[in-house]
Amino acid sequence: MADAIAVEGLTKNYGSLAAVDNISFRVPAGSVFAFLGPNGAGKTTTTEILEGLRARSKGSVQVLGLDPWDEGRPLHRQIGVIPQDFRFFEKITPRESIDYYSTLFGTHSDPAALLERVKLSDKADSRFDTLSGGQKQKLGLALSLVNDPRICFLDEPTTGLDPTARRAIWDVVRELRREGRTVFLTTHYLEEAEILADRVAIINHGQIVAAGSPAEIIDRLGGPARLRIVAGSDVADFVRSRFPNEVRREGDHIDVVLRDREDALAILEAVQESRLAWTGFTTVRDTLEDVFVRLVGRMDDGVLKTSDGTTAEASA
Repeated sequence: MADAIAVEGLTKNYGSLAAVDNISFRVPAGSVFAFLGPNGAGKTTTTEILEGLRARSKGSVQVLGLDPWDEGRPLHRQIGVIPQDFRFFEKITPRESIDYYSTLFGTHSDPAALLERVKLSDKADSRFDTLSGGQKQKLGLALSLVNDPRICFLDEPTTGLDPTARRAIWDVVRELRREGRTVFLTTHYLEEAEILADRVAIINHGQIVAAGSPAEIIDRLGGPARLRIVAGSDVADFVRSRFPNEVRREGDHIDVVLRDREDALAILEAVQESRLAWTGFTTVRDTLEDVFVRLVGRMDDGVLKTSDGTTAEASA
């Protein structure tokens, strides 16, 4: 499969600061690629370089075989972009917005079909300033499709959406992939990336710290499988006394690290024989979010919480 995006040694300097520091990655055509990282990690800078909105300091960048900065005009007719916190003319309606974009791109898009695609038909004739944040994001997605793009750059496309609307956008992303389009996705919803993306790259302090499919990253950097038992401290103490496996109690459950699959059955049989109270069990593995937090920390209210417990203000 050909690469829709090829990046080699990309660097962007602001004075002595390397906002993007010698990164390389490729995005196969027709795939969903999730670009993840905390605020200030270099996501926006990289994405704007790919879109031809910002010049790079060093390195090679090809998007659909074109240099985004030197060949921006032909490239822009082949890509769709939805920025984070999409804004538009306050008094315009979604139907009028699509007509306006169609005029700019010289296309003949069907407003009704595009609005139906993003589940916004019921707001076709509502003014932009009356739309909710989620509805504005849906309109931004519709506008990114007006020019029938080969690549869609979606920056936080489900921010502000309720769970039902978010899943509707997921369906659109899956449909774009089925049509052979490439989707370059940035999101702070790690489960969204794990569900949708064929490949993921995690950037932190301007450098890519992990890359691969979600499953590959979890297998390589995640913790071992665990047996989770809904039980109290007495069960935790019992398991510790009978098995050398690591046991951790969290809230209303305990996690027991599984060294192999046979451990799960042996632990459950022992707990049952103990006659101690327990109400259920499941096996769990690390998610992409678990790996992300382990690598770069967690974003909460603009503060990056690192794995050693320290905090630092996060830049936008």
